[in-house]
Amino acid sequence: MADYKVALQDMNFLLEDVFAVAKDWETMPELRDMVDPETAKAILEEAAKLTETLIAPNSRAADEEGIHFSDGVVTTPKGYKEQFAELAAGGWVGLTAPTEFGGMGLPKVLSAQYEEMMCAADVSFSLYSGLTVGAIITLASHANDELKQRLLPKMIAGEWTGSMCLTEPHAGTDLGIIRSKAVPHDDGCYSVTGTKIFITGGEHDLTENIVHLVLAKLPDAPAGTRGISLFAVPKFLINEDGSLGERNTVVAGSVEHKMGIHASATCVMNFDSAKGWLVGEPHRGLAAMFTMMNYERLGVGIQGLGSAARSYGTALEYALDRRQGRGAKATQDKSNEADPLLVHGDIRRMLLTMKSLIEGGRAFSTYVGKQLDLSKYAATEAEREQAQALVELLTPVAKAFLTDTGFEATVLGQQILGGHGYVREWGQEQLVRDCRIAQIYEGTNGIQALDLLGRKVAGSGGELLKPLLAEIAGFLEGDAGQWEAQYGELAILLQEVERITGEILGQVRSDENIINSVAVDYLNLVGYVSYAWLWLKMARTAETSDYPTSFIESKQKTAEFYFARILPRVYGLMPTIEAGSKELFAFTAEQF
Repeated sequence: MADYKVALQDMNFLLEDVFAVAKDWETMPELRDMVDPETAKAILEEAAKLTETLIAPNSRAADEEGIHFSDGVVTTPKGYKEQFAELAAGGWVGLTAPTEFGGMGLPKVLSAQYEEMMCAADVSFSLYSGLTVGAIITLASHANDELKQRLLPKMIAGEWTGSMCLTEPHAGTDLGIIRSKAVPHDDGCYSVTGTKIFITGGEHDLTENIVHLVLAKLPDAPAGTRGISLFAVPKFLINEDGSLGERNTVVAGSVEHKMGIHASATCVMNFDSAKGWLVGEPHRGLAAMFTMMNYERLGVGIQGLGSAARSYGTALEYALDRRQGRGAKATQDKSNEADPLLVHGDIRRMLLTMKSLIEGGRAFSTYVGKQLDLSKYAATEAEREQAQALVELLTPVAKAFLTDTGFEATVLGQQILGGHGYVREWGQEQLVRDCRIAQIYEGTNGIQALDLLGRKVAGSGGELLKPLLAEIAGFLEGDAGQWEAQYGELAILLQEVERITGEILGQVRSDENIINSVAVDYLNLVGYVSYAWLWLKMARTAETSDYPTSFIESKQKTAEFYFARILPRVYGLMPTIEAGSKELFAFTAEQF
């Protein structure tokens, strides 16, 4: 595998030029004194050193070794404990955490770049801190002051980690039918009993304690999702002075043997009257947990992006060095018996597909990160509300589209290496395996599509889509320069998205299957159109930036490639959306 090199120039270009986030920070009192362009650059440079030199070099060895499990005890691969200790010592776990509990309080738009680095360096390792950050955000948003004081400082310092315990063997995504129970006690705590599956970081040896966020039902709980409560259940109980007490009655019953992310412990967790504390209001646990789930959904999208970025680096290096076959006469190197792979059109097609999807995805994740910051810190309520609407709309797109295109890119990276891409030594097959889970967990991509079209678009009568379409339309009102043809095409596609959305909404009452049948194609349509806008935004911004000519020309040429070779995919999606549900539901069960 090629050495991992962070795309620092591209990240700084997005933050400083394309999205001008420093101007946002100046209007936000909570961030104004915390971060500026120089600080942001320094943080990204340090993060690049950390991921390039400490984490990435161990990723393949950690994957080869995997985790070890014996009698409820999980041992992580060699080097992980030392890596996590350095991560914690540098304050990286608390990058965005509240300052009052020891965090840095930095903006999400900045941490999104760090998360990409971590995922590119080693997805398995990134999950231990990534889940912890989600748990921190959930506790900070919903726990009472006493629980915050007891748990957050240690978690933010990286001395304890967190896990998210949602689903159960019989439930899958249908959390309304979970069976885990929580019985209240007079002292204010609860006895939590049940079995949870697919728990990332449910057990490990990286830290001295693990705080599990567990969904369970109280004895008087109403049926379905309205009866779910959320509890904080630590691996070790916590004494009044903050020291660790006796082991709680929670144990890992087994670990999953997975296709990928071998160095991440995915556990079956058994809670046997384990002592826990209520987080938030009774029967409001799912709403509280969505704070973590939405954070993780963007994070999972970034996992796809990071895996793709790592794969591209290896594929590009290989294509430049590997000599095989002859290109056109004009590209032949007469001094060698063969030309580099890069002379071949199909290799270029694959590399440029990867590049356009990765850099478009990086812009998209940065944009969503910016909206998360605006929804929390913007100066006016109107700005916060609009940003929150965009977050709600785009979170499922970020999770699903970034992971679908991320997986596509890692497979292309593997293909470029040919037979070497299929063997372990080059690392491409590991990236394919590691990236594959990102399309599945935190709600499969089909569920994300249902969330987008069913809950967000149809559920709002189309209103939640309007801020995105309006922002893109506003951009297109500006000077097109040399991009007049692309501006015109995108303007037409915006009208098509609006028209198709209206048609779907008009069919909802007469066709109960319409949403379920076209949701995935609809999400992909929104994704490709959003990338087209961002590519134009990057290309236009690059024209007036101070970046080297090679960087500017690369951006412009990649934007042209995207419009010529990637965006046309939407012209296949639109007819399939308009086809509706008829053909899908014409079959009886016996006819499959």
